[in-house]
Amino acid sequence: MRILVTGAAGFIGSTTAHKLLDRGDEVIGLDNLNNYYDVTLKHARLDRLKIRQGFAFHLVDIADQKALTKVFSETKPDRVIHLAAQAGVRYSLENPHAYIEANVTGFLNILENVRHIGTQHLVFASTSSVYGSNTHMPFSVHAGVDHPVSLYAVTKKSNELMAHTYAHLFNIPCTGLRFFTVYGPWGRPDMALFLFTKKMLAGEPIDVYNHGHHTRDFTYVEDIVEGIVRTCDKIAEPHAEWNAAKPDPAISSAPFRLYNIGSNNPIKLSRYIEVLEEALGVKAEKNLLPMQPGDVADTYADVDDLIQDMGYQPDTPIEDGIAEFVKWYKQYYEVG
Repeated sequence: MRILVTGAAGFIGSTTAHKLLDRGDEVIGLDNLNNYYDVTLKHARLDRLKIRQGFAFHLVDIADQKALTKVFSETKPDRVIHLAAQAGVRYSLENPHAYIEANVTGFLNILENVRHIGTQHLVFASTSSVYGSNTHMPFSVHAGVDHPVSLYAVTKKSNELMAHTYAHLFNIPCTGLRFFTVYGPWGRPDMALFLFTKKMLAGEPIDVYNHGHHTRDFTYVEDIVEGIVRTCDKIAEPHAEWNAAKPDPAISSAPFRLYNIGSNNPIKLSRYIEVLEEALGVKAEKNLLPMQPGDVADTYADVDDLIQDMGYQPDTPIEDGIAEFVKWYKQYYEVG
């Protein structure tokens, strides 16, 4: 198939592109290479893709409607995996306009192009952050998510609503995937594992929010990507059990579905740090801090629907996943 992957120079996007190329798909990669974090890392991810047969790259911002439409018109992808977004909970407090531009306007541009080109299936990234102040564990896609605690979560929930509307109005199959705390090789420098590793190897203290009492459904990147590819292959359809009198947020009379992709095994942040200490052979000096605005105390994914429909459940233990990250980090940065 010819598959367009947005955010192809990103952490999850580049890993997804490699997975698709490995099985023989043609991949059209799209990214704006913005400077939210180290652009050198984005170029390094991209360089690994550019040498592979079947990969083509377009330097385009999804918020640029004209440029995006040109790519769609020229390439006519069979399917779209939309992973480009302005990420980060805390940064949304500092630069909210970036989130509306990339995550709302940009997503509308994706939907419009999918609509007019006639793409078979749109798979898009959502987030566990949409669960907001919900404390009923594990988080289920069948529960309401009407109490977000960050603008980032609001934009991602809006993507789910927009996708459903386009699925209903224009019969466009759409599948939304709520990712749970992704980590692993080639990860983002603004995320905890990357920040902790960098500071610990430099002998600097690490900032540990909520005094390390957070629990997170840490999910290894290869597990996330396996879920992405499987859902891409299974085109969303109207659900036979849809009941308009008792609407279920995860299914629809339209070709629309939602899934969690998480490890289904929440781990305390303090334990996550212990595993990193073991992998690095370095004891962390911790700067214990209170919970940050927009953050949530715990995440825990109910993945029953993913298991039932895709025959798949993420299963990489954090001990293995962190060891792989540390191995990559030391090789890439030539440290340790």
